[in-house]
Parts: sequence; structure tokens; C-alpha cells
Amino acid sequence: MQGNLPPEAQEKLEELQDLQETAQQVAAQKQQAETQLTESQNALEELDDVEGETTMYREVGELLVETDYEEAQADLEEKVDSLEVRVDTLTKQEERVQDQFESLQQELQQMLSGAGGGGAGGPMGGPGGA
Repeated sequence: MQGNLPPEAQEKLEELQDLQETAQQVAAQKQQAETQLTESQNALEELDDVEGETTMYREVGELLVETDYEEAQADLEEKVDSLEVRVDTLTKQEERVQDQFESLQQELQQMLSGAGGGGAGGPMGGPGGA
């Protein structure tokens, strides 16, 4: 089917495919950030139930390093804040990509319906359009 498309339509179709890939990547990144955020929020809530004198450890790569309560709490709060910003940014990016995708899809549909033959009922046709 793609071989029969005019060059402009072929280009739009390729752009749509690229946007679809981008949307999938952004969605995966957002899902990962949301998971990390939930885990960090849960850890912060659990920290409320721990006494301040309890020996605690944090992960540093493959190692567990001893840390104190205040440092652990500050690190988790900073991580939660950072992840909230990341999720918000990815949500906005996801919306932008979706808007671009829908706009490009509409352009391609108009292009194909206009090239479909006759022009009657095309994008400039009477009422009852989209």
C-alpha cells in the first residue's frame, strides 16, 4: 500500500510511525518513573514507623552502606520530589506527542481523501465533515 502513496503522504506516514515510536518510549519512561515514585513514597511512609536510632542501610550500586535516619529521610524526600517532577514532565511530553500524532494523522487523512479521486466530499466539502 505504501508504494502507491504520493511522496507527501509517504513522508507523513513515516512521521506518524516515528511519533508512534516516540509515544511508546515516553510511555515506557513514564511507567518506570511512576513505579520508582510509588516505591520511594512507600519507603518514605515506612520510614515513619522506624525509630530514629535504628541502624539503617542504603544501596550504593551493589553495596549496602550504613546511614542515619535523617540522611535516609532527606535522600528519600529528594528522590520523591525529583520523580514527581519527572513524571509531570513525561506526562506533558506524552500529551504533546499525542497532539502531534493526532494532527499529523488528520493531515494524512485529508491528503489521502483529497487524492482519492473526484474531490467531492473532501475536506472542503459541505456540512457533516469530520
